[in-house]
Amino acid sequence: MDLVVAKGLSKRYGGIVALSEATFSAHAGEVHALLGENGAGKSTFIQILSGAVRHDAGTLKVDGADYRPTDPDDAQARGIAAVFQELSLIPDLTVEQNIWFRREPRTLLRTVDRAQLRRRTREMLDRYEFPPLRPDVELRRLTLAERQIVEIAKGLAKDPRVLILDEATSALPAREAEWLLGLTRRLASEGRLVIFISHRMAEVRAIADRLTIFRNGRTVAAHEAGGVSDAEIVTQMIGRNLDRLYPDRVATATERVALRVTNFSSGRLDGASFSLREGEVLGVGGLQGHGQRELFQALFGASPATGTVELWGKPVAITSPRAALTGPDGIALVPEDRRGQGLLLTKSVRENLTLAVIRRFTERGLLSSRKEAELVREMVDFLRIKAQTPDQLAGTLSGGNQQKVIFGKMLLTQARVLLLFDPTRGVDVGTKGEIFQLMRDLAAKGYAILFHSSDMPELVHVADRVMVLRNGRVAAILEGEKISEESILGAAMLEGEAA
Repeated sequence: MDLVVAKGLSKRYGGIVALSEATFSAHAGEVHALLGENGAGKSTFIQILSGAVRHDAGTLKVDGADYRPTDPDDAQARGIAAVFQELSLIPDLTVEQNIWFRREPRTLLRTVDRAQLRRRTREMLDRYEFPPLRPDVELRRLTLAERQIVEIAKGLAKDPRVLILDEATSALPAREAEWLLGLTRRLASEGRLVIFISHRMAEVRAIADRLTIFRNGRTVAAHEAGGVSDAEIVTQMIGRNLDRLYPDRVATATERVALRVTNFSSGRLDGASFSLREGEVLGVGGLQGHGQRELFQALFGASPATGTVELWGKPVAITSPRAALTGPDGIALVPEDRRGQGLLLTKSVRENLTLAVIRRFTERGLLSSRKEAELVREMVDFLRIKAQTPDQLAGTLSGGNQQKVIFGKMLLTQARVLLLFDPTRGVDVGTKGEIFQLMRDLAAKGYAILFHSSDMPELVHVADRVMVLRNGRVAAILEGEKISEESILGAAMLEGEAA
């Protein structure tokens, strides 16, 4: 018997149809993959299932009984919990306080029983063999990957019968992602239902028993995981044949050095030296936590660093993001956490695009609404951002379109050295293809791009050269036929001379 069944499920937000007569069925003891492009209706469906949103029409049953939760607490009472890609954690609380928030063990005096809180946390982390986490550390001191692990722990702490994992691996390094995939199969073997959302087909293939595909708010297909090819899945997801994910890698680099970094150190980054040429895509690889994040943050002026930096042949001191964004000779960043670092979610698409470039449409001290509208329209059209109007709130866009807004914001600064930190994290295959093509097009126009990805095939197929970091140092710089997953992993793990 199916544990969760949806029939004719619909949800509208004003004139926007988020879900239209969708169907879904899944049973206990399986991993059921839910697939679709960003904006396909997946998020709306799981928000309805987890009690965050109420549907307008259709029926939803859990264990054969009608199910219409009024809030997440109601859903939790029925055994349903969700781990969302966009984290629901509180930075000022510790790991253990976040995991048990509003469900803390109490003393007879109704104060928090801290000893029991610590004991429960350690028992749960040990039971599921979590990667190392200190229960007493404030969340704000953790990396994005570590915060994602806390979000997973928070979901499991509710002991759910149905666990929804929404792109839960997208922020995780390879080892932690492998742990989560193993945990997912373990939970299914315990008789739970795991609804698994991922844009990484290899993960779906590794753990899913069945899969359901959404497109434009509707259910378009349901399959046994082994009964359909990757190509068929992608075609059903995007409604067309995807010729290929990666564009041709045509060499466009010139001899002119756009960015030269010498003996650069910041946090885990320890004396890195390299150069990035005009028209080049330079990949940054290696195991997570070996200085990649520190490199990008320090180059953008978001964290202090020592060493020397030259932009277009001139020494520069980048002490803040404002100092980095100095027009055509500057540096712009697409950060790893688009919602926390890249966007103002309660502001419109227009405001997010133009906030950093107000001077471009200021005339004699006055803002020109006409000029601003022209810049916004040009960028929305160029990047094919799907929004009802430029005044739609950024927080209501799909993940892929949010990422496009960040790209637009970056391009409007006119900076020609671009730092792209995991720019395809959590976006669908169609949008990934658009981003890769955009990167190659920008390189052909003379932009210089530093590109980090946690997905090694992206570095192999998109970058002209790949710089591998190990223990904060440059372990190797690979190019041509030497760029492969094996060589990147080998350089990341094996001691040897830096290239």
